[in-house]
Amino acid sequence: MKDDYNSGRAVDTNRQTYAFLYIIVGILIIAALIFLFKSSLFDKRTVNARLLKDEIFLNENLVYSDNTANAKSWVWEFGNGDKSNLQNGSYKFKRPGDYIVRITIDGTLKQQFPVNVKDTIVQSVDTLMVINGPTQGIVNEQIRLEAQGNARIYEWSFGETGRVDVKGSTALYTYHNPGTYFIKLSTDKSKHPVYHRMLITNPDSTVNAIVTPGEGERKVIDDIRAHLQAIANGADFNTNYYYLVNKYFCGDEKVTVNLEANGDSKQTDFYSYCMRLTFGGGINIDEAQVTLRAKSSCSSMLTVKQHSSTSNGAPRRAK
Repeated sequence: MKDDYNSGRAVDTNRQTYAFLYIIVGILIIAALIFLFKSSLFDKRTVNARLLKDEIFLNENLVYSDNTANAKSWVWEFGNGDKSNLQNGSYKFKRPGDYIVRITIDGTLKQQFPVNVKDTIVQSVDTLMVINGPTQGIVNEQIRLEAQGNARIYEWSFGETGRVDVKGSTALYTYHNPGTYFIKLSTDKSKHPVYHRMLITNPDSTVNAIVTPGEGERKVIDDIRAHLQAIANGADFNTNYYYLVNKYFCGDEKVTVNLEANGDSKQTDFYSYCMRLTFGGGINIDEAQVTLRAKSSCSSMLTVKQHSSTSNGAPRRAK
């Protein structure tokens, strides 16, 4: 009797163990099905591509860009047999007409845009407005742009929100997502808006951006400015500092820096300037330009324009 009792008790224990395992497996299967359903229903990627303008003249470039998340391949078709595999670029049509421009991302995601190409470009004298400022920045960095030209109304659309973001001749804006944006400035003195292209990257990606000075003055300015901004934002000091010292100053840490900050001007050396950036707080680099030594690729002077602000936007004097 005792053996029968123990045997029955063991059977009950095994049944309970198997029942518990079945319950665990069932829960895991249900969780997996919920995850797959949610992924297929809610986490579908959408195309985030754009054209600078959908109506251009024959001699104008059609400027295109894509900021779709996790995209790996692009095919832009321009409606006339021509294609491009670039993520961002420009294209010039050879004939006027109406075209359907289509982008295919990773072979599956697609979006199309109607484009009207007009025969001749109208010579306009009202586009005297110019945008001054950087063409490259990083996420969560305050970008400063200024409008050069006389107008009563200035309206800035930075391309991230789809609306007018700032009003006034000077615009401050902070991007929250990386990508290529086309900033539009509309005024009451010009029939056509003025556009400014802006490349926004994640802070870590600017550290490895290699730009050769011979590629153009604008790229050098943006490269130096991006690394100084990274230092000001608390990124790795040595990586950004020695990148600039070795690339532009031939290892000379005592290069003179002419600093213009919130209306004040002063001179210091490069090392001292960069050290101050690390504890300055809220410093935004607007411009950074180098002066080359005679018959040399090394820079003998750095001119920096920057501004600093408190959390409520009121300017403060730089340290």
